[in-house]
Amino acid sequence: HPQLAARDRWRQIDTPAGPIPALLPPPVITGFDPPVGAIPGLGQHTDSVLAELGLGDDDISALREQGAIGPAYS
Repeated sequence: HPQLAARDRWRQIDTPAGPIPALLPPPVITGFDPPVGAIPGLGQHTDSVLAELGLGDDDISALREQGAIGPAYS
């Protein structure tokens, strides 16, 4: 929208498929530029999240073999 462009509300963010335009969060705070990080790929953080929950590498591998989680992110 032209008004959003005029108010500098768009940012390019990285995704596994390449950069895309994205809107900044709604609040505008003078002097604060909200952090806008890259969008993670599907399954990119699965292993680290499961490890934080206490699962070991063997447990995670077993879940993959059972089809409970997707393949390792590459």
